[in-house]
Amino acid sequence: MRGPLLAAAGVAMGGAGGPLARTIRAKLTAALQPTHLEVRDDSPRHGGPPGAETHFGVLVVSGLFAGLPLLQRHRLVHEALRAELAGPLHALQVVARTPEQWQSDPKTPPAPPCLGGSKR
Repeated sequence: MRGPLLAAAGVAMGGAGGPLARTIRAKLTAALQPTHLEVRDDSPRHGGPPGAETHFGVLVVSGLFAGLPLLQRHRLVHEALRAELAGPLHALQVVARTPEQWQSDPKTPPAPPCLGGSKR
């Protein structure tokens, strides 16, 4: 079984991520006590200016998700990030798993493709 791991794309690349990435990581950690957390800033793939921090993906593995349907897990994530979703955070991809689900399939799903949004 994997031990606790809190990771973020910014940390993996030698930085701590931007301010919004750090806030997302801190709030999800406080609210959900994850055993594994990945915060991915997808903003550059969506045509925003450098440093925009508008599009994120999160992978949250938490024992608090045990027995909850997927919709309720997503609601917990959204509740933890309510202020950010009302302001600077434009899009959030959520993968919410229990530790048992993560242990049986420890793969991070790929980010969805950008469909162009208002640029179409």
